[in-house]
Amino acid sequence: MIKNYLKIAWRNLVKNKTHTFINVAGLSVGMALAMLIGLWIWDELSYNKYYDNYDHIARVMQNQTNNGEIQTMPNEPLPLGNELRSSYGSNFKYVTMATGAGIHTLTYNNIKLNRPGIFFEPQATHMLSLKMLHGTLNGLTDPASIMISASVATTYFGNADPINKMMKIDDKQVVKVTGVYEDQPANSYFADMTFVAPWQLYVNSNPWMNGLKNEWGRSAFLTYVQIADNADMNKVSGLIKDAKMNKVIGGDESKHNPRLFLHPMKQWHLYANFKNGVVDGGTIKYVWLFGLTGIFVLLLACINFMNLSTAQSTRRVKEVGIRKAVGSKRSQLIVQFFVESLLMVCFSFILALVLVQLSLPFLNQLADKKMFILWYNPLFWGICICFNFFTGLLAGSYPAFYLSSFKPVKVLKGAMNAGRFTLLPRRVLVILQFSFSVTLIIGTTVVYRQIQYAKERPAGYNKAGLISMRMMNGAVHEHFDVVKNELLKSGAITNIAESGSTTTTVGTYSGGLEWVNKDPNAAVDFPNIDVSPDYGKTIGWQFKAGRDFSQAFKTDSLAFIINEAAVKYMGFKKPIGENITWNGVSFHVVGVIKDMVMQSPYQEVQPSMFHLSGDASRIVTIRLNPAMGANEALNKIEHVFKIYNPAQPFEYSFVDEQYARKFGEEQRIGQLSAVFASLAVLISCLGLFGMAAFMAEQRVKEIGVRKILGASIFNLWSLLSADFAMLVMIALVISFPLAYYFMHSWLQGYQYKAELSWWIFALAGVCTITITLLTVSFHTVKAALVNPVKSLRSE
Repeated sequence: MIKNYLKIAWRNLVKNKTHTFINVAGLSVGMALAMLIGLWIWDELSYNKYYDNYDHIARVMQNQTNNGEIQTMPNEPLPLGNELRSSYGSNFKYVTMATGAGIHTLTYNNIKLNRPGIFFEPQATHMLSLKMLHGTLNGLTDPASIMISASVATTYFGNADPINKMMKIDDKQVVKVTGVYEDQPANSYFADMTFVAPWQLYVNSNPWMNGLKNEWGRSAFLTYVQIADNADMNKVSGLIKDAKMNKVIGGDESKHNPRLFLHPMKQWHLYANFKNGVVDGGTIKYVWLFGLTGIFVLLLACINFMNLSTAQSTRRVKEVGIRKAVGSKRSQLIVQFFVESLLMVCFSFILALVLVQLSLPFLNQLADKKMFILWYNPLFWGICICFNFFTGLLAGSYPAFYLSSFKPVKVLKGAMNAGRFTLLPRRVLVILQFSFSVTLIIGTTVVYRQIQYAKERPAGYNKAGLISMRMMNGAVHEHFDVVKNELLKSGAITNIAESGSTTTTVGTYSGGLEWVNKDPNAAVDFPNIDVSPDYGKTIGWQFKAGRDFSQAFKTDSLAFIINEAAVKYMGFKKPIGENITWNGVSFHVVGVIKDMVMQSPYQEVQPSMFHLSGDASRIVTIRLNPAMGANEALNKIEHVFKIYNPAQPFEYSFVDEQYARKFGEEQRIGQLSAVFASLAVLISCLGLFGMAAFMAEQRVKEIGVRKILGASIFNLWSLLSADFAMLVMIALVISFPLAYYFMHSWLQGYQYKAELSWWIFALAGVCTITITLLTVSFHTVKAALVNPVKSLRSE
């Protein structure tokens, strides 16, 4: 019997090649998209699970009241590590202080490359359960040691054993390789950690840290912990809440009301956003969004299968009638149709796997991931089998029960239609399809417009032709005037400056600020950037009042240039000449610039200050000469830098590219949404195509009669298309309020946001109706062109 079912199913699929092709195409695209979304969600949900102690690791964070609002930050004071170990030690297995992931120059013989790395306390390697290829996890006990990743080991040493080889960090710290660990996967927090160096080495190389051993007011380091095996994360988090506050009571720092808490590793990626001191979501919202999208797209493909199958029902009603007349039971017919459905699903699944494999490189590039099909994962194949079975049953359920319900007497007489509501289920399904598709179209448009709106926001300086370089040592700073003169003489640049932060980031914040009429209880923490005198001329910031820094004014060593947001926050009516006290030292305001977008382009600019400093040497910013080609200018700059800083590789980045990376996440989500929306519309159009075929077959005699009575092809096209246009109009009425609700809620997460304009909805409606009419025109025009003699004859 099963062999007979398969044979008949195969014959029907081969006989109706066009119908089979459209069905398989629609299902395979829907299944492929669902699998791609599933792989993306798997990658997101498995973030950081590479670490054995995943459930017990956390980073210590703090909530502070700054500038009138609660802000959450990961930076902690230096003495916190010892405090946690001494006062709360029973609750922790490991407590480790660390620097942020910074770029450093690693040197071995003549190989000099910039690589990201972290300075950790020794127990960090055990906490992160690094997979060692050479050496042991105890490799950081020697202050003059370094542990490197497998890729770094290959780059520097090839196939040779790197253990005990001597390297240099930033051309000043000589270290011995004591371990090589496995490269960490892309979906892990420390994926870019290409080397680990001892915390004590960092302390020894920076004498200024000795003054911070008992300083609770400066939060500049990271603290990672692994709680005890029998400890509860929430309880431990509550225990350490006041660990910092207890040390700063009575001082200025207490005004910030610092409260510590543990942020578990399992939340670092999916729940990384905070608002008013509590978790406010993060990537998890996109997991839910794309998960629902995958489910709906698969449902769209199944709906298409149902519609296309019932569109072919008129060709098989007599087959059903004859089978019933000769004794076939309805259950046998149902099984037959389910076998056909499952067979088609199997073909679709095979094609879907091919589509997924071909699409993954594109999707990985689009989503900035390294996903792959889990060929050797039993769970993957178990899900696929259930997935196929469920899809086959779902996709074949309606045609199986619908076609098998025909009465043999009626179908053999040609009286198939069973009432006025015969088409209602299929119309409802088409409405659902397009409601979802239009919502996706509107959502994609809103995301794209928000990105463009933020991109067009005035940055407050001129990004074009500006490059930025991070200095790993003080060589350029020591010869800065000579380097500047050499570069100006070469004609490659028009200006050069130093600063403590890039133009697209804020590296330092300052409290301890006082000014006239300031609320004595207010806790402030402003971005405070140290710069060289030519910084403003180099980046091209724009003045609202006052003047730039000048070496002609010796008093500028105690001067501030502030932005518009600072003027507004401080309440200055005439800011030029106003005094601001910083840690007891009086500074005067010499200039006010337009707000510079240094952080998120979607948020309001923070009150910020700039001051001169002789130590502003971490970042060198250069304005290229527009009269010279960029390649030629960069070659000349490289030549000069290699003379005065031979220990550091010449690496740079264009500021406009740095700025563009601020839109990375939203841009990736927008692009993914656009792909999903396009495929959803494609699948919906296949459904319309099938519906149009069904309607044309149902009304073939009506069309013949109308043609005999004088109806033109345009009249017939309008008549048949009107039904589909009406379905789409109903879908628009449903989707518009849904799209408005979801996108309005999404935009509330941004302070600087575009408005939900009416034309977005109008454009989506016009495009959808146009696509609908183009899709159904093939069958409607084809039906209108049929010779009425053929359509009206009964045999």
